[in-house]
Amino acid sequence: SCQDIFLSNAALGPQFPFKGVDDRESWPSVFYNRTCQCSGNFMGFNCGNCKFGFRGPNCTERKFLVRKNIFDLSVPEKNKFLAYLNLAKYTISSDYVIPIGTYNQMDNGSIPMFRDISIYDLFVWMHYYVSRDTLLGESEVW
Repeated sequence: SCQDIFLSNAALGPQFPFKGVDDRESWPSVFYNRTCQCSGNFMGFNCGNCKFGFRGPNCTERKFLVRKNIFDLSVPEKNKFLAYLNLAKYTISSDYVIPIGTYNQMDNGSIPMFRDISIYDLFVWMHYYVSRDTLLGESEVW
């Protein structure tokens, strides 16, 4: 089921004393205005994937995975891990793109600025985006 995104009008806490300077302030409404909630054990932007730990056509079969310490992997396991990591670096995501400009640079969304991205770089970008500094202009960073 999908619905419009509703944001709180509550004031930001004292941990962020600025307003209107960071496109993450009202995430995800900067780029999206609707969100969907999947039912059962389905997940993903289109509810087309099984939640982690499930598999099968109806996502009802339990799938147990063990996350190993990379230092405990055997040589064949390390080689397989590195091969998949390398594959991710050169496989363009069929589901996601990234913004290459801020909301203001996109003229409040009327000038779309997005780029295709590899699966590996998508994970790198997501980690960067959520943890980057707030850029205040004139080389000031908060």
